[in-house]
Amino acid sequence: MISSPLEPELVDLIRATPVVSEVLYDPILLPPARYPNDHGGDPTFRRTEAQELRWREMLSRADALIGYPQESAGELARVLEQAPRVRFVQGTSAGMGAHIRRAELSREVLERVNFASAAGVHAGMLAEFVFYGLLWLRKDAARLAEIRAAQAWTHYAMGELQGSTVAVVGMGHIGRAVASRARAFGMEVLAVTRTAAPEPLADSVFPTTELTQAFRRTDAVVLTLPLTPLTTGLISTKVLGALRPTAVLCNVGRGAVIDQPALLELLQVGRLAGAVLDVFAEEPLPPGHPLWTMENVVLSPHTAALSVHESRRIVELFCKNLSRLAADEPLLSAVNLREFY
Repeated sequence: MISSPLEPELVDLIRATPVVSEVLYDPILLPPARYPNDHGGDPTFRRTEAQELRWREMLSRADALIGYPQESAGELARVLEQAPRVRFVQGTSAGMGAHIRRAELSREVLERVNFASAAGVHAGMLAEFVFYGLLWLRKDAARLAEIRAAQAWTHYAMGELQGSTVAVVGMGHIGRAVASRARAFGMEVLAVTRTAAPEPLADSVFPTTELTQAFRRTDAVVLTLPLTPLTTGLISTKVLGALRPTAVLCNVGRGAVIDQPALLELLQVGRLAGAVLDVFAEEPLPPGHPLWTMENVVLSPHTAALSVHESRRIVELFCKNLSRLAADEPLLSAVNLREFY
């Protein structure tokens, strides 16, 4: 069953999957998308009484879902209460684990249902955003804009990525995408992971217990972490203090892994060269927040992962997982239901 907005042409890809006998899809029952690849849809959307009956009837027959209403924990819980046959839910975001944790699903549901997130789908886009930000800051794009506006033939020495060191904290799909691009730029790569297991794309590996040692060696840090009880606030004032004043911090994981007030203070007093941020402790970032106007901050409103190809990639992942489920094989991007990521 298609339970969140999806382009009709992609529904045909699901229908063509050999293990699928029927696709339950009625776009009238789904909220209209507000922008391309909007998996939540218009939050003001409401079904009529007749439409709600049709929606529940479809849910009662579904074995698998792609998406869930509003991409919210409460709606996920409500849908699974109304869908007793469902044994697989494909999420449309990498952060699905947090929704499952907040949904407080019963043991029966957690044992019955398999969950897969969209982890990996957005890795390339997020890695590109990291390097967009690093290049913007190292080449001083703001200064170039001023020179162009003044039509001044002014020379200055630009920074470079080649020969510099980047610490990638979290070596999942995003971390590896960042590391591979860093190596292409001629950067030294330090990987920071819980286990410090060997990483083919890294020159050195550090456990998370040695974050400060890794940070002291870096010119740039890239955070790709999910939000879990272990990662919340992990990048503390002490850890941030280990960075060189010339370093740049990039976060494309989750905002709450950083002590954001401490980061802001370092940026304001010049103890950090810059930041590249796609995520924030509070979202949306409030109007008037200092981060909006700081010249040494490159930010996006949590949109760096969004690509015109996103929905197709999620559907392709869903179809692969349907086939793997039918063959009793492990799901791709399965959600860890102990730590919920």
